[in-house]
Amino acid sequence: MGGNMVQAYCVKCKAKRDIQNPKQVTLKNKKKATKGTCPKCGTNVFRIGG
Repeated sequence: MGGNMVQAYCVKCKAKRDIQNPKQVTLKNKKKATKGTCPKCGTNVFRIGG
């Protein structure tokens, strides 16, 4: 893989984690965001601007 992993805060783990299966999305206000899952617990994680 690459060393350029995007991280997001997982509320279940209460820690920053690398996003597993990251997908770029565009919000209603045209800002970019990244969403995916936490590799440890499987919870959905979300990062704006990523």
